[in-house]
Amino acid sequence: MAEDMGSTVPRRQLGRALRQLRTEAGVTLDAAAEALECSRQKVWRIESGLGSARGVDVRAMCQLYDANAELTGALAALASETKAKGWWHAYGDAIPDWFELYVSLEQAAGRLRFFNDSMVPGLLQTRSYARAVYQHQLEISEEDRERLVEARLQRQKLLARRLPPPPVLQVVLSEAVLIKGVGNSATMIEQLHHLCDMSERQRISIRILPLAAGLHFGAVAGAFVLLEFPPGTRSTPEPPVVYSESLTGALYLDRPEEFATYEKVWKNLSLLALDPEQSRTLIHKLVEEVHHG
Repeated sequence: MAEDMGSTVPRRQLGRALRQLRTEAGVTLDAAAEALECSRQKVWRIESGLGSARGVDVRAMCQLYDANAELTGALAALASETKAKGWWHAYGDAIPDWFELYVSLEQAAGRLRFFNDSMVPGLLQTRSYARAVYQHQLEISEEDRERLVEARLQRQKLLARRLPPPPVLQVVLSEAVLIKGVGNSATMIEQLHHLCDMSERQRISIRILPLAAGLHFGAVAGAFVLLEFPPGTRSTPEPPVVYSESLTGALYLDRPEEFATYEKVWKNLSLLALDPEQSRTLIHKLVEEVHHG
């Protein structure tokens, strides 16, 4: 029971990284177990994200697989997080930029549900909108800003991939997002047109939560993403995750009761939001208002 106290998010990420390192090093599970003087089952459980890992085990594995010092340090730090009840990932702290935990989860998801009341989600942003968003990032160089924009646009390729099929994307946006000026009027017009175009895609649904809906559960919850994963080849699919971002980090919640709470919020938002066709009509109307504003 003690192992169940931890969040599965860092365990799964750590397991993936260690399995990849072992595969790249050409080491079999049996050979790894023998060299580490432990059971094959233990190595397999760590790689599968089924058990928390000790830092000493992770460092021994990294040494066996010839991982560099930076990677070894990051993975050992990640191991210390596997016992946390809810995992708080602080940007730029123990986890280096290349780790990109959220992006790896996003790539693996079968369904993504976004609620946002402040801006268009990154997967649906145009280049100029993304650039305008990053203009408000504190203490960041122009070069880093452009790199962040490129990374955001790179993520969007997920929606056009052929295999595996792109995830089902469902978005509820507050009407306030559409009338909030980000960049200049040309930026907003382009972004609104892009939302309409994307909403026509088969696996994408974009619905607008009108201001007239009044106070709703989302006002308390704030922006969040619900990520659900396909079963794949595993007998038990990866549990769904709630992702919630702030200025200094991101919270990953994967306990069933936590996900169920956000499911209730989503259900409330879905009841209040316009349907996709009504939403497109509203977006077109707002485009005209920006044109003539």
